[in-house]
Amino acid sequence: MLGLMMAEPLRVATIIEHAAKWHADTEIVSRLPEGGIHRYTYADANHRSKQLAQALLKLGVENGDRVGTLAWNTHRHFELYYGVAGIGAVCHTINPRLFPEQLVYIINHAEDRLLFFDLTFLPLVERLAAVCPTVEKWVLMAGPEHLPAASEMPGLCSYEDLLAAESGDYEWPSFDENTACSLCYTSGTTDQPKGVLYSHRSTLLHAFGISLPDALGCSALDVIMPVVPMFHVNAWGLPYAAPLNGSKLVLPGAGMDSASLFELMESEGVTFSAGVPTIWLALLQFMREGQRHFTTLKRTVVGGASCPPALMKAFEDELGVTVLHAWGMTETSPLGTGARLKAKHADLSPADSLAIRSKQGRAVFGIDMKIVGDDGHALPHDGVAFGDLLVRGPWVVRDYFRAHTPGELTADGWFRTGDVATIDPDGYMQITDRSKDVIKSGGEWISSIDLENLAVAHPAVAEAAVIGVPSAKWSERPLLIVVRRIGMELSAEEMLNFFRGRVAKFCEPDAVEFVDSLPHTATGKLLKTQLRKDFAGYSVA
Repeated sequence: MLGLMMAEPLRVATIIEHAAKWHADTEIVSRLPEGGIHRYTYADANHRSKQLAQALLKLGVENGDRVGTLAWNTHRHFELYYGVAGIGAVCHTINPRLFPEQLVYIINHAEDRLLFFDLTFLPLVERLAAVCPTVEKWVLMAGPEHLPAASEMPGLCSYEDLLAAESGDYEWPSFDENTACSLCYTSGTTDQPKGVLYSHRSTLLHAFGISLPDALGCSALDVIMPVVPMFHVNAWGLPYAAPLNGSKLVLPGAGMDSASLFELMESEGVTFSAGVPTIWLALLQFMREGQRHFTTLKRTVVGGASCPPALMKAFEDELGVTVLHAWGMTETSPLGTGARLKAKHADLSPADSLAIRSKQGRAVFGIDMKIVGDDGHALPHDGVAFGDLLVRGPWVVRDYFRAHTPGELTADGWFRTGDVATIDPDGYMQITDRSKDVIKSGGEWISSIDLENLAVAHPAVAEAAVIGVPSAKWSERPLLIVVRRIGMELSAEEMLNFFRGRVAKFCEPDAVEFVDSLPHTATGKLLKTQLRKDFAGYSVA
């Protein structure tokens, strides 16, 4: 017997329709790449998204066609999220920080028919246009006054001209909720980037999931500023969750430096933000240098890489901002876990509370996870045993776009994340390493992440990375690579002494090397493949 409930399909356009109807005057504020601040409402955004939909249809965009974007967090990019998906096409957000060869591969692999880009990226797209033959039209996301005097890009036009020609008198169509709505490619640090193709259903369910109180806890009381770019896993779903909940949305554009972020947070009353650890490390230093304080920011979520406990403690103790440690990946839409406390933890000491919240956290409803050993059998949730982390759920990838890779899924349908983790009796998962980064020394496993987090707790350390290097006796030993804080002194001996008594003797790094900066991926993660190349041939006695 089936239930007798309406079978309304879950579609992305229903989010902006809901916001326009029930939160019509709630603002979306953007810093524009061409300069200035733009502000309008969810009602305005819905109308302009419909104008965009009409323009796309007039250009011949059909169901399933890919429409690429090279753009920052702005109101126009927000409109593309809805205008493209709303007609059944696929919004393909492209990370401009990738290498040019990767950008060419991604655009051609996706076969984007149109590509929308911010003024910032005009020089880049002029180079891409000659080697991306599937793109029929390039659209500058600005007014016509910003168009170059001469260009060889096919069909070059301005975004505002496209919208001005349409009325916005349009009804969003209904279609199967499993229709694809957006496409994001992985960073591709070890291979060509792989495409993750999200559906309307998975996107709506993810937006519901991250809105839960024990996830990101979004509400109409919030002013949300995603610092995580809209080209990085759909800004972690916040451009969907904010209108779904009626939250004011603040979009920082290209202004991702600490001074610009702080100014916008204060002027717009931001209460909640999200970004990778490197953003918050830089912002913390900026706040300390100027003895600044936030007046409205109450919480932030840190993901994309492990958040050092010292960073969490500094934000909470010095700035009064609660940090939520979260975990996810492109293949999980991205949110998988969040480190919220349970009622049983109410009386914990600050140190014990921080120890729990420094883990990646508990599974959000919709995500199931387990850890398995080399034999594929499940390991106990005792907080000690560690193994390969597997996940499954309605917003987890089933296969990659045009790149079937059966090894990513187990025979019974679990996705192999590539992370090594523990899960404790209360369900809190902790990443101990990437499977390719864990260090095996004399038969013992050493977590590079644990050592990196401890190193960053030293007051003279700005950033740190740990890699395994050859050892004649132990096979591998940890090498610590450190970036000193500006103006601070730190010797290798002092750094090594900092570990003594804080970790097991066999886990202590054998050597320290100081560098001016560390390499990162296009999404802000430490690029350890490059570090292994840089220190190839390095060995310890």
